[in-house]
Amino acid sequence: MAGATFMRFAARTVLSAPACKAVKIRGYHRQYLTIFRSNTSTINGGRTAFLLTLPVLSYLGVEAYRTVQSATVVHALEKAEEAVEQADYLYSCGETEKLYQLLLQYKDSDDAEFLWRLARASRDLSLLAHIAADEKKRLTFEAFEYAKKALEKNEACFAAHKGKIQKLTKCKWYAVCLSDIGDYEGVKVKIGNSYIIKEHLQRAIELNPKDATSIHILGYWCFAFAELAWYQRKVAAMIFASPPTATYEEALAFFLKAEEVDPNFYSKNLLMLGKSYMSLKDQGNAVLWLRKARDYPPHTEEDKEVHKEALDLLKKLSA
Repeated sequence: MAGATFMRFAARTVLSAPACKAVKIRGYHRQYLTIFRSNTSTINGGRTAFLLTLPVLSYLGVEAYRTVQSATVVHALEKAEEAVEQADYLYSCGETEKLYQLLLQYKDSDDAEFLWRLARASRDLSLLAHIAADEKKRLTFEAFEYAKKALEKNEACFAAHKGKIQKLTKCKWYAVCLSDIGDYEGVKVKIGNSYIIKEHLQRAIELNPKDATSIHILGYWCFAFAELAWYQRKVAAMIFASPPTATYEEALAFFLKAEEVDPNFYSKNLLMLGKSYMSLKDQGNAVLWLRKARDYPPHTEEDKEVHKEALDLLKKLSA
């Protein structure tokens, strides 16, 4: 669903000899010298010499410490950047389990760059066919906690454009994960959460009207409420003064918009276009989009499931 970035690896050496400390960073070799001078002056039996030398040694020691600390921070930042790039590369390759294990090392991080990716990886892992039901539930709630933590982080330190993208991403994955946990917490909680989900999705789209994924998810939200069973509508009406409502026409508009923004970006969007047209009794367009979903090259487990569902629905329409 997200665009791939390519991984870069750069050779590095860490601080070495105590007298001459070298750091090699992204191809540049920087050398830091810590010089300790011995003062051979002897005034009053050498005592004054020691007192005169102490501030110089202290100053040089502080400067050396600051230099080492600065180099360490730079190295740590570059290591984090490299880990993010590696994570995006694994995501683009569909290496869900490897990606999860990589990002799990940063589960206690306060960096939203890791947290939202870990939320996504936990969720993707929970959707794999071989994951047992209890493990799926654990991963679903784990994903939500990471998404929630990412959303809470202060973005003030980021450049304006980067903060905007980060907020978009966090709004989107918070909404997705909140929706997932609703499957375990009953109709009342799921419907109650739906207001928050819609709000975050709308905010994500405001931040980036060209984000096809957020538009698709909002379409899926509309579709889910459009096909809500009558008894669930009744429960919703009893609990909430004005329960959320949506139509198939609204869902279709979002799915079409997502496809306009980024054509053929997601097999599920093609499937949902077919299902929306089916619900609106437009068989011609339903067949058109279901065939596109069927013919979509399968890269993930979800793509394979979409392929199977599209085939089943096409058979149903031709019966």
